[in-house]
Amino acid sequence: MCDSNIKYLLELSKRPGNDSCADCGSKNPEYASYNIGIFVCARCADIHRCMGCHISKVKHLTVDRWEDSQVQRMKDVGNVAAKLKYEERVPPCYRVPDENANQVLLEQWIFAKYHREEFIHPERQSYTSGYMEGFLMKRGKEDSKYLPRKFVLREADDTLKYYIKETKEPKAILRISELNVAFAPKKIRHANSLQITFLKDGSTRNIYLYHDDPETIVNWYMAIRSAKFNRLHVAYPSANESELVKRLTQDFAREGWLWKTGPRNSDGYKKRWFTLDNRKLMYHDEPLDAYPKGEIFLGHMMDGYGVRVGVSPKSKDQGYSFTLRTPDRSFHLSAEVEEERDEWIQVLDQVLEKPLTPQDNAIAARLVRKRNANSSINIFSAR
Repeated sequence: MCDSNIKYLLELSKRPGNDSCADCGSKNPEYASYNIGIFVCARCADIHRCMGCHISKVKHLTVDRWEDSQVQRMKDVGNVAAKLKYEERVPPCYRVPDENANQVLLEQWIFAKYHREEFIHPERQSYTSGYMEGFLMKRGKEDSKYLPRKFVLREADDTLKYYIKETKEPKAILRISELNVAFAPKKIRHANSLQITFLKDGSTRNIYLYHDDPETIVNWYMAIRSAKFNRLHVAYPSANESELVKRLTQDFAREGWLWKTGPRNSDGYKKRWFTLDNRKLMYHDEPLDAYPKGEIFLGHMMDGYGVRVGVSPKSKDQGYSFTLRTPDRSFHLSAEVEEERDEWIQVLDQVLEKPLTPQDNAIAARLVRKRNANSSINIFSAR
């Protein structure tokens, strides 16, 4: 082992561009792919190994033995030059992962860059064509069985349809512009899984999907983002591209169990699964319910929305309680521990501080219409 080679590698790894992982951006990478010429973190190094040494040859910067020619390759290329090559044509709709990204998203980003070279050859980006069809495993609305369903995405008419039988009419027609999609491996207990949320008859419908092939599930995710982006670009031709990207798909800001009371001060607490989907705070009996038991639209703090520690004097304090205030009602909630309560308050505060977009206002109006049309079934106050 040549000490001078290791010393020089460490010096190279601290140069601008090389000091962050070439794939996820995490700081101080400890590995390198010497044939590609990039510095990567331990997590991404493991993914590189999965591609095979014919694609990427990985070594630790200080533990492994480095030949002079390998060090020279690292000097000649480096992260900046490699990214210019392998990320030359990343479409704006593509979600570039960071160090906190879902595993399947990060894996497919790396495979797309170096194995399939999708961003060198854009004709290989099937998800940007505006059309996609195929079978996904979908969870039943009334039971926990996953069955194959044919899905068809058409950007031109803003639809994502799925069929029980191909010869019949679609079981459901979703508007791409109105849905959200997020990776949900922990909840669905499958690495390659998605949750789609959309409004149906004034309430949110949840669909849970997976596919055994990770590339397929990520392609569906990107196809939805591509269709949403292109339609937004037509609707807002003068809008900044980076602003449009923010409106595509969003991970759930937070999910977990909380206790919630009913609308009366005398009502006790009941355990509910909460999901924060952009400005909708939904609560369910179980994490994989098709419909929420209720949902709360989160407007702006200047319009009567707020969140604080504790509950009103006449209400029971569960222990780690907090109050979410809306113009219609105050919701008394409680977490299991103080840290969870504080994290919920922080993320809710961040939502209430954000200005509303036209899309947010449209969702609020549809939920309000549902409430007014069914005064006996108020989705904002359901227990």
